[in-house]
Amino acid sequence: MNTTATTTYNPVVPLVGRILMAAIFLIAGAGKAMKFAGTVAYFTKLAFPAPEVTTVIAIVVELGGAILLIVGWRTRWVVWLLALFVLIATFAAHRFWEFDAAQHANQMNHFLKNLAIIGGMSYVATFRRAPYSDYKA
Repeated sequence: MNTTATTTYNPVVPLVGRILMAAIFLIAGAGKAMKFAGTVAYFTKLAFPAPEVTTVIAIVVELGGAILLIVGWRTRWVVWLLALFVLIATFAAHRFWEFDAAQHANQMNHFLKNLAIIGGMSYVATFRRAPYSDYKA
């Protein structure tokens, strides 16, 4: 009996995956840039140091990271940076255990979604095969 599994591999799938993962950062970064004052106010509420500078850093990381992820440049470094960014955002903004009953489930969903994003980023960083990017085996 032959136990070798045969699989077909489409090199476009990792590219599409990177684009889909980047979409959340692209949209969030653009939103922060277009609503700069509101983002600064929100970061102030979350007690981030130097909220104006933190807002600029967040915009650069989200927009720059999304673009670099899409084009596949330094993919491993980019996904680890984005994963760290998401980890910080998760524990800064989605502390579901501190919210009242009305917001608890919503914040827990955001918390878990962010953990899933970090998990997806770890897959991208780990896989050695990344066609349409500079990261090769």
